[in-house]
Amino acid sequence: GSEMPLLSVPKEVAVGTAMLGIAFATGVLAGKRLFGTPKSSKSLIGKNSPLWQYILDHSLREHPILKKLRLLTVEHPWGRMMVSCDQAQLMANLVKLIKAKKVIEIGVFTGYNALNMALVLPDNGRVIACDINEDYAKIGKPLWKEAGVEHKIDLRIKPAIQTLDELLASGEAETFDFAFIDADKESYNEYYEKCLRLIRKGGIIAIDNVLYSGKVLKPRKDDLAVQSIHRLNEKLLRDSRVSISMLPMADGVTLAFKL
Repeated sequence: GSEMPLLSVPKEVAVGTAMLGIAFATGVLAGKRLFGTPKSSKSLIGKNSPLWQYILDHSLREHPILKKLRLLTVEHPWGRMMVSCDQAQLMANLVKLIKAKKVIEIGVFTGYNALNMALVLPDNGRVIACDINEDYAKIGKPLWKEAGVEHKIDLRIKPAIQTLDELLASGEAETFDFAFIDADKESYNEYYEKCLRLIRKGGIIAIDNVLYSGKVLKPRKDDLAVQSIHRLNEKLLRDSRVSISMLPMADGVTLAFKL
């Protein structure tokens, strides 16, 4: 069909948000290797759908400083790696729902979602934010400060596995409430296993890009990122340590609730 205007909401909301079916986060974030961002694929609600417009029009409540950071991020050459704002809003609502105080984020990029979660945490709450690239985070840092939540975000610039191991070694197993995994796909299983040890019973692990632009339907043997995601999806289905919901939101997100 013919192309429609992207959204009827203000243009700045549309940019960097409505690209449903695109993997926003790729392997550049907290891990070892850069994978190209998958191209858009047909999804349940396409980015030009009036229904998608309606969803954003009738659900998005974005803090003004979050919006400011998103607009800065979309100017970046890798801006499409940012988590979609409707998904970020769901993460914040889940963090509030379970009265979280300690959160892990694996894959920070410019810090949109770290800020998003910090805004809803209590004053003594903490986001352990894991990434290997401080340059991207420097875009968000001044806005963390402007929002008055800089003290809640503990940015750890090193391979995320190392940070998770340090947390476990310091006796912090089962003390975290929520984890968000959105980094290099080949390490997803390792991130999941370590987060599962760090999260308390009743806590939530959110895993991003689980549909990977639909490529999980026919994973190519040479596409290690998709293979990794597909294997984890199959494992999660049978994992008796958690209950799960896989949501067709953005590029797919699985919520794993620790039993």
